[in-house]
Amino acid sequence: MTESRHPDRHRLRDLVPWRRGAGLPPGQRELGVFPRFSDDPLKPPPRLPAEPELVVTGAVERELRLPLPGVVGPARRADVVADFHCVTTWTTRGLRWSGLPFCAFWHHVVEPACGPSPDTSCVVVEGLDGARAVLLLEDALAPDVLLADRLDGEPLTPAHGAPLRLVSPRQYGYKNVKHVHRIEVHAAVPPSTYGPKEHLRARVDLEERHSTTDPRLLRAVYRPLVPLTAAVSAWSLRRGRR
Repeated sequence: MTESRHPDRHRLRDLVPWRRGAGLPPGQRELGVFPRFSDDPLKPPPRLPAEPELVVTGAVERELRLPLPGVVGPARRADVVADFHCVTTWTTRGLRWSGLPFCAFWHHVVEPACGPSPDTSCVVVEGLDGARAVLLLEDALAPDVLLADRLDGEPLTPAHGAPLRLVSPRQYGYKNVKHVHRIEVHAAVPPSTYGPKEHLRARVDLEERHSTTDPRLLRAVYRPLVPLTAAVSAWSLRRGRR
């Protein structure tokens, strides 16, 4: 993994989102590094179970439990090179993710094995760290959405979501849940654990940062907090390794 992908080795000045790189979405600034970032930066990555598994539950006829090593098989593995856009206005470009396309997982695993409700409208993806994101099924089935287990040719580290991470490049980072272990199927949109902070679509190109607040105001609030949040996240990562 390249030096820029090590989230505990960044200099503070590298964490300031000031570069206006060409082609960035509205309100975004480029970082040359990929920091560990969290809604709770003081919380280290979760300890992984000895035998991690992925559970599919909710509005299904049959619950499914899959050992994680078997989720991403070589037959359907795909690579996606994409920019990562955090809602707090920073972007890291050209990340190379590898994993199972969510649409393949849905059509070839979930539908035949679980029998999801014909009225399914969305899924809730949950991580071992307690993070939960609500995604419309149509957004989750976009061709570039992955259940990723590799980044830049190497297995995911705890900092970036091991053992499995949802990668949805067209949506802000809070939809890209780390440490995925549970997917709930829903016929109706459930309440968000983020409250109004979570926009249902969170589309980067439309700057859907928040369900109620003007995104231009959020830029001014979020951007100054990026270096501190990333630095604290890196500190909690080092603490968690002890």
